[in-house]
Amino acid sequence: MEINITDGLQTIITLKGRLDTVSAPDFEKAMSPIIAGAMKDVVIDCNELDYISSSGLRQFLTLQKNAHAKQGQLTLRGMKDDIKEIFDMTGFTSIFRIE
Repeated sequence: MEINITDGLQTIITLKGRLDTVSAPDFEKAMSPIIAGAMKDVVIDCNELDYISSSGLRQFLTLQKNAHAKQGQLTLRGMKDDIKEIFDMTGFTSIFRIE
């Protein structure tokens, strides 16, 4: 999986590939500085995210909890239909702001 992070008025995280048990530790490591910071507005661009497992969902949930605790906003953008279906089935659609 490829992870690109762009800082500006918003922190934009672009994911490409699969967020699964194998790649979740790399994602968690990449998110550490973001979680440690102010974490006001974070956008995860899911346009090129091909698959997400429960490990990936857990990582998203961690980001969401940290953003909420710091009065920030986490937005998931550009989600493919099959990824959105996973969020719907797990009830995560109601937890996240999805554009």
